[in-house]
Amino acid sequence: QVQLVESGGGLVQAGGSLRLSCAASGRTLSSYDMGWFRQAPGKEREFVAHITRSGGSTYYEDSVKGRFTISRDNAKNTVYLQMNSLKLEDTAVYYCAARVYSSSNPYAGPFNYWGQGTQVTVSS
Repeated sequence: QVQLVESGGGLVQAGGSLRLSCAASGRTLSSYDMGWFRQAPGKEREFVAHITRSGGSTYYEDSVKGRFTISRDNAKNTVYLQMNSLKLEDTAVYYCAARVYSSSNPYAGPFNYWGQGTQVTVSS
């Protein structure tokens, strides 16, 4: 079983940037596909980005394409989400998650392990 801890959230002005990190412990991160999700107040949790265990394939939700970049460093057991050109609507709690099932399709199977989340607040 893997434990996930997110960090890097905070308050940023619209147009600014943040980089979220997700550190894994318990098992090597290279055993999992990884995803980032977010949940805004009063809304359901939604998918943001996905990366396969090798890092060879990524996939993004349409609203973040061209602004967010998911990456991973398996040697450091860490996954990142670089967020640029942030908008007010990006405000949410961001969660990283690990999936045992391997596929380039982020919707191919459930994510099995979740972090506790980190708050991102974008102000005008």
